[in-house]
Amino acid sequence: MIKAVILDLDDTLCLTEAACFDMENETLAAMGREPMTRATHRANWGKPLFEAIFDRSPGIDLEEFKRYYEPTIKHYTEEGLLDVIPEENYKALDRLLALGKSLVVLTSRTHTELKHMLDGGHELASRIETFYYRDNMQYHKPDSRAFAHIEVEHGRKPEECVYIGDSVTDAIAANGAGLQLIISLESGLRTREDFADQSVERFINVFPEVVDAVQSLDK
Repeated sequence: MIKAVILDLDDTLCLTEAACFDMENETLAAMGREPMTRATHRANWGKPLFEAIFDRSPGIDLEEFKRYYEPTIKHYTEEGLLDVIPEENYKALDRLLALGKSLVVLTSRTHTELKHMLDGGHELASRIETFYYRDNMQYHKPDSRAFAHIEVEHGRKPEECVYIGDSVTDAIAANGAGLQLIISLESGLRTREDFADQSVERFINVFPEVVDAVQSLDK
């Protein structure tokens, strides 16, 4: 039986690549730097922002970028331009909770990128047992040890957990840790063929399909 459903955020629980592209370019513009192309942004999408930005804007001063980025992400979240989780996705999470599944978020985001969701008043926070992110983890995807927290801190064996992600990096980490894996193709950024070398239990086309996918793994 699956005891814990571990969730990625970006382009899994919510579609964020397009919004992040706009937000990062707005930050670069405020710094007086040239904008990146969409192709450049997508080329290393899934990599932590504060690592990826060196390829997206070569020669950038990271600390300066961080100073400009924080008010930008604050504006985007307050205006509802980022991390918009559809109501049907919340309903899917509630169905998983009703099935007795524990919900955990494991993302490559930093605290700066996630703190608005950590607020106890956020709709997602009320449903999530634990958030794991870059600042409170020793290891990070694609290192399979990123999932070690789940067993050490919650006593759940890898085979009792399923990770819901969307990238090859997600697949490599979950496979290496011995977790079951469901891949969402909703963003349109990847296809089944991208995962030909990975072990994937189920593919879903939209997030709400995750409930049936998890139940099928229980059977």
